[in-house]
Amino acid sequence: MVGFRRCITALAVLALFAGLVGAQVTGNNQLVCSTNVSVTPSLRAEGYTEQTGDITLNCTGGTSPAAGTQIAQVNITVFLNTAVTSRLLPITNGSSTVSEALLLVDEPGSGLAGYGPSLPQKVCGADASKGGPTTGCIQWVGNQGAAPPGGTLGTAVDACTGQTIGNCVGATSTVPGANVFQGIVSGNSVTWFGIPVLPPATPGASRIYRFTNIRANATSLSGGSAAGSTPVIASISISGATSLLITNPTPTVGFVLPGLVATASSSTSLNQCATQTRASTNTLSYTEGFGTAFKTRVSAQNNNILYAGQGFPLVAGTQNVPGQIYNSESNFILGGLAGNSGTAGLADFGTRLKATFNNVPAGVRLFVSTANVFNNGNPIQGSTVAPNPIGGSAANTGTTGYAQLVNGESNTYGAAGFFPSVTNTDIGPGGSGNVPVAEIPVVNGSAMAVWEVVNTNPNAIETLKFAVYSTFTSNVAQNSPPSGTGTVNLSFAPTPPSFSASSGAAASSTLSIPRFVSDTSSARNFLVVNICRTILLYPYVVNIQGFDTGLAIANTSTDPFGTGPQSGTCDLNWYQGPNNPPKIVTPAIASGTVYTTLASTAVPGFSGYMIAVCNFQYAHGFAFVSDLGARNLAMGYLALVIVDPTTQDNGVRNASPLGAGNVTKNGGGENIGH
Repeated sequence: MVGFRRCITALAVLALFAGLVGAQVTGNNQLVCSTNVSVTPSLRAEGYTEQTGDITLNCTGGTSPAAGTQIAQVNITVFLNTAVTSRLLPITNGSSTVSEALLLVDEPGSGLAGYGPSLPQKVCGADASKGGPTTGCIQWVGNQGAAPPGGTLGTAVDACTGQTIGNCVGATSTVPGANVFQGIVSGNSVTWFGIPVLPPATPGASRIYRFTNIRANATSLSGGSAAGSTPVIASISISGATSLLITNPTPTVGFVLPGLVATASSSTSLNQCATQTRASTNTLSYTEGFGTAFKTRVSAQNNNILYAGQGFPLVAGTQNVPGQIYNSESNFILGGLAGNSGTAGLADFGTRLKATFNNVPAGVRLFVSTANVFNNGNPIQGSTVAPNPIGGSAANTGTTGYAQLVNGESNTYGAAGFFPSVTNTDIGPGGSGNVPVAEIPVVNGSAMAVWEVVNTNPNAIETLKFAVYSTFTSNVAQNSPPSGTGTVNLSFAPTPPSFSASSGAAASSTLSIPRFVSDTSSARNFLVVNICRTILLYPYVVNIQGFDTGLAIANTSTDPFGTGPQSGTCDLNWYQGPNNPPKIVTPAIASGTVYTTLASTAVPGFSGYMIAVCNFQYAHGFAFVSDLGARNLAMGYLALVIVDPTTQDNGVRNASPLGAGNVTKNGGGENIGH
């Protein structure tokens, strides 16, 4: 925290020093700029490429020079207290740090009143021979036909690079000049070069500079503060022969908060000896940390078009109004950047939610719902047909949040606009459920499922639930599937190891937007495979007052009916009230053999009962109680077989919060045995 405060203090001093440089513009008055962030958004603490709020400089004062006068230029740098991660867009002059971060002059294309807002968005060319992003575009004061020369707003015109004013054709042209400039990213800063500083010609008018598409690495600021969030602080610096006076150069452009709360339901126990077909196993829940944590790729322009929220089709003019709030992974979108390979502001996909499964026992196949569900027995629409996601504000049959299974965490849509959704191949639970599901491959005990948000409500905190089902064929003789506990980690996607954390935290021309840290919390258990056991109750075992008890356990898995042979140990648990003897573990009892012992040997002086938990099926027990040598009194009995409490049996099942088809065990053990 001390280092953080020092960083903020240093940035503030730097910005204040630079911002207080006198405005050396033509005329006697200074051009004074007031900073504003109209919306300070919440940023996901898990995100490397979080959108900060737009910064605007509202500049007034100064005296506009005459038409034909070359416009003075400045360089404007915005520093953040974390890395700037706006997408890099390589250009023809070889620069690799030109980015999607844009500076717009006078809100072009906004539809607001005035000359500047009415102009089309015109990018300062990327061609190095014409200045471009690294030097800006040389421009002159134009003449819009109004007096005095320079027009009511003193708008810039096209540059005549390399020529003197006297030789410049169109120095007093009415052709509008460049009003969109690309930023150069370097670590924690982004700089716009050669920005025209032209005071408005009309007294009381203002010149607006808007900084948009600045993305930040929020992960370095995660951890919160006393208020539960950490601010993202910008610091604005001006350099050049001409400067601007900025009255508040260190605005807050975002607050970092946890964006995701993820949980898994209690792990389901399945038995090795019972074949399963898409058995309901777990419910994964993803809840937003705040209302705008889940986003579609773009803001849907038409709620009646399939995948409108993913930008299909992405028509010209989508999300290109300065200052508009879109609540999508994309921000201000601008194509047609001369020489650039990419579109400024456009994200690669909507928010993705990932489940990473590990330690899946060999032989277990996993299936997941192809969309979010009400519970494991009911899909969103309550039918086997998945609803058509439309990506807009309209709900899918009364449900707003909707996400679909996609075929990878970083797969993009492709040039043809193909949404990489996964089509359901089966239903669950079992073979008669109504939840559309698809299998996810398990390789070396690991599997992954990723869903993309295609419909969301930014005005509500939503929870999206996804169902998990398991299939396996029992083969106890071959110990298949082996006993074990499967785990799952839940996070946003994509995450490492598709890229390293260090590279993910910096601006890139190749890594996806958005991108996130992996789940660093403890893995959650989602599945347990238990070996099938036999539990035997010996109601009376005695070795006092001259009596002794002989105990036998037979492994009868070898029989004339083709049963697979099994073997395993038995845990002998002794109970006589206080001072119970410690558990005894027998040697492995092979199929077709009998284990025997005496109470006098195993637990001398014991009088009580014993429960044997044998780690194989088809165990049977016999006890023989007698006096010494069986001379006066002797009796024998068969051990009682108790239902294993981990086995779903006897048809006794409770209603399950996971929905129809998923059951909970009703007690087991003595409760069921009696």
